[in-house]
Amino acid sequence: MTPGTAKYPQLTAEEFEQLARQAPETVTLELVKGKLKVKPVPDGDHGEIIMWLQEQCMQHKPGFGLYGDQGLVVENYRAGRARPDGSLAQRGYFAGRGEWSDPAGVLMTVEVTSYDSDTDRRDREEKATGYAAAGIPVYLLVDRDRGALLVHSEPRNGEYRQRTTYAYGDTVTLPDPVGITLDTEKLKEFAS
Repeated sequence: MTPGTAKYPQLTAEEFEQLARQAPETVTLELVKGKLKVKPVPDGDHGEIIMWLQEQCMQHKPGFGLYGDQGLVVENYRAGRARPDGSLAQRGYFAGRGEWSDPAGVLMTVEVTSYDSDTDRRDREEKATGYAAAGIPVYLLVDRDRGALLVHSEPRNGEYRQRTTYAYGDTVTLPDPVGITLDTEKLKEFAS
């Protein structure tokens, strides 16, 4: 393997955490598959989509919260660090866990695509692999470029075995253990 991969990361987890603490407020840093990733600060529509999802989770999954930008350890040997746009977990799960938490209690991660050149590889490929490797049961990708939601489920051997795509406006039932049904008509308001 070459430098910058999960086996030979560009940085150690400790080096990354130190760098991430010093990053400017205009970006979010992540360490995914051994590579340093820079994520731009979200725009207004991005924030509205996350707010809409938070409301859906609160209404349909009492006792759970969709936590924004909670740091998760997402790869073997603690080599990966990601800040999903949302992590669905029981309320109180992250209390006392620090900046980078074990994802064992996370039922679902959510990413909303950004309009930058790296979103294809980062959100559609690398994050899916990282979340599956961490055993997170559901990964929901809100793909603004395609006006679609991609539901990943059944993680096994670092990959999600099920991937289903829905258009904005479809009724989307997220698989167990999430078990929430979303009416996604509202997302059409944020289509590009």
